[in-house]
Amino acid sequence: MVLAGQFQNGVLARYPEAVAEIATFAIASGTFGMFHACINFVSQMSNVYGRSTEGRRRCLRFVVAASVVITLPLLVIAFAPIGARLLSTVYGVGPDVAQHVTTYLKLLAPLTIIDAFRQYCVGLIVQARLTGWVTVLNLIHLTTFIGALLLGFSEGFAPVYVLTGAQALGAVVHLGLLIWVVRARYRPPTREEHANVSRRELIEFFMPVATTGVMFAISRPVLYALVARTPDAIVSIAALRVGFDVATLFQVTANQFRHFFVTFGDDALAEKRRFMVLIGLGITTCMLLIAATPVSRLLLADLIGIEGEVLRQGREVLLLMCLLPGLILWRNYYHGLLMVARATAGMAWGGMTRVAGIYVMAQACFVLGLLDHFTSTVVLLLGFVLEAAVVTVIWRRRRQR
Repeated sequence: MVLAGQFQNGVLARYPEAVAEIATFAIASGTFGMFHACINFVSQMSNVYGRSTEGRRRCLRFVVAASVVITLPLLVIAFAPIGARLLSTVYGVGPDVAQHVTTYLKLLAPLTIIDAFRQYCVGLIVQARLTGWVTVLNLIHLTTFIGALLLGFSEGFAPVYVLTGAQALGAVVHLGLLIWVVRARYRPPTREEHANVSRRELIEFFMPVATTGVMFAISRPVLYALVARTPDAIVSIAALRVGFDVATLFQVTANQFRHFFVTFGDDALAEKRRFMVLIGLGITTCMLLIAATPVSRLLLADLIGIEGEVLRQGREVLLLMCLLPGLILWRNYYHGLLMVARATAGMAWGGMTRVAGIYVMAQACFVLGLLDHFTSTVVLLLGFVLEAAVVTVIWRRRRQR
C-alpha cells in the first residue's frame, strides 16, 4: 500500500515546478498524517477486542466516534482562515504555499473516517489469519489508485485533484472489498473474549497507541519545519520526502510485527525473536541492494522522475535509511509485548521521547548551521534509537515488577 506514495511522487515529478509541488505535498501530507496517525493502531485494536459479537460492536462504535473527533480539528485547519496563517508560521512558508496546503487538507480530511473503517476491517481479517486476502485487496487498491493517477494526469487535471482523487477512489474501493471479505470469510474465535469491554477500557488502550501514532507522524513535520528555514529548503524537503517514502516501502514490512504478538501471543519468545531477526536481515539486504547500487538511480530518476540536486540528496537519504528496518523491529518487538499486556502507555512514552529528541537534535543542528538532508536523516534515525531504548526499559521494568 505504501507503494502508492512512490506513484504520487512520480506523477508530481512530471508536472511543471515539480520540486515545489513535491515539497508542498510533503507539507500537506505531513500535516494530514499527524491526525491520520491517530488511527494507525485501529487494526490492532479490533484484533485485540473484536473477539466476540458484543466486543466487535462496541469497538466499531468507538472507532466511528474517535475518527469523527480526530477529523474535526483537521477541518478547522483546512477551512478556517487561521489555518493557513498557522501553517505559514509553523513551516515558515509563504501565504500562497500555505493556502495550497489547505486545499490538499480539505480534500484529504474525509479519508480519516474512511481509513478508520478500513483499519477496523483489516484487524478482523488478520485476527482470522486471512492475511492472503489482505494482500489481494491491497493489490486491487494499488491498481485502482494507479489507474486513477494516470487518468487524472493524462486528462491534465491539477496535481491536488489528481492525488487526492486517486487516494479517495482507492480507499472507497478497498473499503467495499474489505467489508465483503469480513461478511463472507471472517470467522470469530471459538473462545469469545472481551464481551463486556467498556468504553473506558477502549479509551485506555486507544489513547496511548493514538499518541504513539501521532508521535511517529509528527517526526517528519518537525524536521520539515526546521529544514524550511535553511538555504535551498525546497530542494532538501523534496529530497527528504522522496527518500523517506522509498524507505517506507521496507519499513512498513517491519511494522507488520505490530500484529505478530497480538495474533500469536507472547510465548515462545526466543523462536519469535529468531524469526524477526531473519525477516529483518532480509528486509535490510533488499534495501541495501537498491540503495547502495545503481538501482537507486534507476528507481528515483527513471521511474519516479526526480533529477539534479534532489536526486543526489534523495539517494543519500535512502542509503542512510537502510538502518531503519532494524530499529523498527527492535521497537516493534516491545510494542507487541506491551499491546498483549494492555500496557500501551509505555508506547506513548517512547513516542514522545522520540519526538522530543528529534526536535532538540534538529534544533541544535539548525543553530549550528548543520541542518540539511543528511543531518535530518541522522536525527530521525537517532530518534528511533531513543524510542526503542525507552520501550525496552519500560517493558523490562514491568516484567521485573
